[in-house]
Amino acid sequence: MDALDKIESKSIHILREAYANFKNLGMLWSIGKDSTVLVWLARKAFFGHVPFPLIHIDTSYKIPEMIEYRDKFAREWKINMIVGQNQEALQAGKTFPNQAVDRVTCCGLLKTQALQATLSGTGKRYRLNHDTGLYELDPSNEPFTGVIVGVRADEEGSRSKERYFSPRDQRNTWNVGDQPPEFWGQYNVDFAPGTHVRVHPLLDWTELQIWQYIAREKIPTVSLYYDQGKNERYRSLGCGPCTGKVESSARNVSEVIDELKTGKFANIAERAGRAQDKDDGGGLETLRKSGYM
Repeated sequence: MDALDKIESKSIHILREAYANFKNLGMLWSIGKDSTVLVWLARKAFFGHVPFPLIHIDTSYKIPEMIEYRDKFAREWKINMIVGQNQEALQAGKTFPNQAVDRVTCCGLLKTQALQATLSGTGKRYRLNHDTGLYELDPSNEPFTGVIVGVRADEEGSRSKERYFSPRDQRNTWNVGDQPPEFWGQYNVDFAPGTHVRVHPLLDWTELQIWQYIAREKIPTVSLYYDQGKNERYRSLGCGPCTGKVESSARNVSEVIDELKTGKFANIAERAGRAQDKDDGGGLETLRKSGYM
C-alpha cells in the first residue's frame, strides 16, 4: 500500500464513521480541488452514491466557471445538491465589491452567516431538481447536526488546530482551546446533545498529495487551476474580487505537480492569493471561530 492508498483508506474510514454516527449529515462543496477530492472519496466510500446532501454557499461573487462546474457534475454524479445564500445582505448591497463593508465583514455576511442559516434551517435553501435542472426552494428546514469539510492542516495556520471530529456549539462557534484529543487513530464521535460537529477527512493530506490523487484518479477539476497562456493561474479558489492568481506556466495536473515538487511555492502560503486572509484583526482564524469554513 503506497502513501496515497493509506491516506485514501483513512479518509474513507472517517467518512463511514461520520455517516454511521451522525444524523442529518451534510458535506460542504466549495468547488475547489480539496472539496472535490472529498466528493470523489465519498463516492468511493459509498460505492458510487453520496448518501448525504452536498452544500454550497453561493456568495454570488464566485467565478462563473465554478458554478458551471458545480451544476455539471451535480447532475452527472446525481448529487443531492443544496445551495444557500445570504440574500438579505446581497439585496442590501452589504458587500466588499460594493465598498459598503470590508473584506472580513463581507465574508462574515456572505459565507459565515449564510452557512449558519443554511445548516440550521433558519435560512432559505435551494435544492437541485434533477428532472428540471433548476434549483427550487427546499421545503425542509431540518438542521444539519454534522457537516463534512475538506480543510487540510497544511493549508493555513488556523486549520492546523482542527481535529478529525471537531465540535461546535449550536451557532457553529469554534472554541479552539476545547478540542477533543485524538490519539493513535481513535476518534471521538460521542458528543453532548446539541453539539454541531465538523468532520475533516482530509486533515493530514498535503497540497501535493491532493494533486497526485487527482492525477491518479483522473478527477475533473476547474480549468482555473491551469495556465491559459498568460503565465498565471489560480492556486486557491474563492470569490472573484478577493482571489488572486499566481505566476505559473502549469497547464495541466502533471505540470502543477512538477511545480510543487520543485519547491516553487515552498515559501508561499497556498492561500496567499486570498485577500481576506491578510486583513488585520485575525483574518481567517477570526472568521473560522465564528463558523466560517
